[in-house]
Amino acid sequence: MFFKRFRKVRPAVIAGEALYAAAVAQARRPGLYTTLGVPDTREGRFELYSLHVILLLDRLRGGDEYSGETKQALIDRFTKGLDDAFRELGVGDTAVPKRIKKLGEAFYGRARSADQAFATLPDVRPLQALLARTLYEGDDAKAAGMADYIVRARDDLAAQPTEELLAGEVRWLEV
Repeated sequence: MFFKRFRKVRPAVIAGEALYAAAVAQARRPGLYTTLGVPDTREGRFELYSLHVILLLDRLRGGDEYSGETKQALIDRFTKGLDDAFRELGVGDTAVPKRIKKLGEAFYGRARSADQAFATLPDVRPLQALLARTLYEGDDAKAAGMADYIVRARDDLAAQPTEELLAGEVRWLEV
């Protein structure tokens, strides 16, 4: 621990942490809950955090080694955020790794499903089905609004310069 003070933090780690903070801030936007009807529950918040991190990972796909480092730093910070949340909730030290593993599996499952849904765009039906299943307990009408938001957010991220994202700077859409 003592020597960590003297180790310089890599820029990709700083960028990954900044991107995570931006994803969390966007996932906490009231309009996602009030306008788009996301349930304001632990599960609903987890799904929104996951979706925004997935959007960033999707945007950084196919980049150079630095993009890969930044993506890994983003995932590491996301995992640490889950760990911190469980500890704040009072989950015991021995149970935290099991819960993190379960949520990690859920996250990667969502990421694979999102990748498949993104591959079918402009057909939004697979994305709507994913959102209805994971976020809205089968409510297709609510999922349609969220699918529209996700597609617009994805397009907006694609228009942002990679250099800015790799510096940890991201602009999210208004809800």
